[in-house]
Amino acid sequence: MTYYSSYPEVEIPTSSIYDYIFSSLKNEELERIAVVDGTQQITYGQLCQKIDAFAGALYARGIQQGDVIALHAPNGLGFIIAFHGILRAGATVTTLNVLYSPMEISSQINDSKAKLCITTSMFLSNAVAGVSDAGLDHKQIIVLDHVENYVSMAELITQAYRPPEGFVQAATQLAVLPYSSGTTGKAKGVMLTHRNLVANIAQCSAVLPIREDDTVLAVLPFFHIYGMNVIMNLTLKQRGKLVILPKFDLKPFLELIQNEKCSSIYIAPPIAVALTKHPLVKEYNLSSIRTIVCGAAPMDEALGAALTAQIPAVLLQGFGMTELSPVSHVTPLNNPNIPVGSIGLAVPNISFKVVDSQTGDEVEKVPNGRTQAGEMLVKGPNVMVGYLNNQEATNATITSDGYLHTGDIVEVGAQGEVYVVDRLKELIKYKGYQVPPAELEALLLTHPAVADAAVVAHPDEDAGEIPRAFVVLQPNSDIAKDEIMAFVAAKVAPHKRIRIVDFIESIPKSLSGKILRKELRGLPL
Repeated sequence: MTYYSSYPEVEIPTSSIYDYIFSSLKNEELERIAVVDGTQQITYGQLCQKIDAFAGALYARGIQQGDVIALHAPNGLGFIIAFHGILRAGATVTTLNVLYSPMEISSQINDSKAKLCITTSMFLSNAVAGVSDAGLDHKQIIVLDHVENYVSMAELITQAYRPPEGFVQAATQLAVLPYSSGTTGKAKGVMLTHRNLVANIAQCSAVLPIREDDTVLAVLPFFHIYGMNVIMNLTLKQRGKLVILPKFDLKPFLELIQNEKCSSIYIAPPIAVALTKHPLVKEYNLSSIRTIVCGAAPMDEALGAALTAQIPAVLLQGFGMTELSPVSHVTPLNNPNIPVGSIGLAVPNISFKVVDSQTGDEVEKVPNGRTQAGEMLVKGPNVMVGYLNNQEATNATITSDGYLHTGDIVEVGAQGEVYVVDRLKELIKYKGYQVPPAELEALLLTHPAVADAAVVAHPDEDAGEIPRAFVVLQPNSDIAKDEIMAFVAAKVAPHKRIRIVDFIESIPKSLSGKILRKELRGLPL
C-alpha cells in the first residue's frame, strides 16, 4: 500500500533559493546576527551585501546562467557567501568533499564541467593538482582566504559589482550538483533544482523546531546535503543564528555549545556515541540545548535513550538522502508515542511505499504491528531531477510514476512510523539469510565495554558471508573477543551471530558520520 504524510500539505514557492531565504528579510532582521565563525560574526544585512557583491564579481568574470562552479571548502562564513553568491549569479554549485584527493577532485570537475573552483589555503594543494589535471589553470581558482598569486573572495567583494538581474529564469533551473553513489555504484552528479531545495526547506520548516531565537551549532559539513540544506539553509530561512565548527572535535564542540548557548544541535550517530560515552561531556554546561536532531545514518532507540539521559533535550531522528534534497521523514516533535528509534513520519507533501527487495511487490500493512521489511520508495517535490548525464542510473532509481528507490530496508509501524533496518547494499547474506549490520552495531553499543563498533560482511566458503565486527573498547577494558561474541549470540537469532571480532583504535567514518565499511571489508584477519 501507499503511505501518505499525515501533515497538512505545505505550499511550495516557485522562487529561487536566494529569493526564498533572503528576499523576505524584514528591516528589523537585518541587524540580527546570522553567522558566528570563530571570532567573526555577521548580520543578515551584511551577509546579503557580501553575497550580492560576490555574485556580481562572478558575473563580471564571465559566469553565465547554468555554468557550474566547484566549491571545495570546510564549514565557514566563506562557504555560505560563496554558495549563495554562486546561486545568486545564476550558476550551479557542485560541492566537493574537503578530503578528496586530486584524482577525485579532477574526476568531479571533469564530470560536472565546472568552470571555476573555489577553495581555501588549507586545501589549495589538492585543489590545484585536481584542477590542473582537469584542464583548468590557477586563474580559475578563487580562495576564500588569502594566498599570494590567487584571487581572493575579499578582493572580489570589495569590487562591489552589482549582481545580475533575472539571475534564475525558473525554479526548475539546476541549483546544486552534489555527488552521491545512490543505491549502488560510482558517485554520480545529483541534479537538484531551486524548487527541490526550496520544497525541502518548506517541508522541514513545518516539522523541525528552528526558531528565530535559536542558536544552531553547524558541525556536519555544508558540502553534504544534510549540512547544506537542513542546517545552513533552513536555519537562515528561519532567521536563527549559525555557530560554525569546521570539523567535529569533542572538546571544542562542547565549548561552543556552552559558550554560545546553542539551543539546537544537528548530529550523526557517531557524535551521539561520543556524547553518551565520553567522560568529558560531564565537565560542560549543556543546559541550553533544547533540541537534538540526529540524521545521516540510523540511530538505535537504546542509543537515543542513553543520549537523552545524558542531555535532557527533545531528541528527533530524521531520514534523508542526497537524492531527496534531503529529508523525507522526521520524528514528530509533539508525539511521544512515536519511538525515537524510528525515523518518524513522512514530512508534508511526501508519499512512500515499501516493496519486497526480491520481487518488487508492495509489502502489506499489518494491523497493530510492523510490516515485513522491504525497500522504501519515496515521492515528493524534493525528489531529484535525475543523475547528471546518466539516464540509465536515473531510470533505475526513479520509477515511471515518480517514486525514488532509497536503497534502505525499512519496516512500517502501526502509526505509519518507519524503522530503518539497513541499507540494501550493506546487508550481509549468511546462508541465504539477510543480516542487517546496523542492528548488530546497535546491540554492540549497549555493552559497557564497547566505545564504538562497526559490522561488515566477511567472505566465507560455507556461508557465503559472515558478520565480522570491528570494536573500539572503552579505556582500561580487558574484555575478550569471545565474550563479545557470546554477548551478541545470547540476544540474536543464530544466523545473526558475530563470527569474527577485531579490536581497532577507531572506526573509519565520513565527515557526515557514516561508517566507511569499504575501508573495513577485506582487512586481513
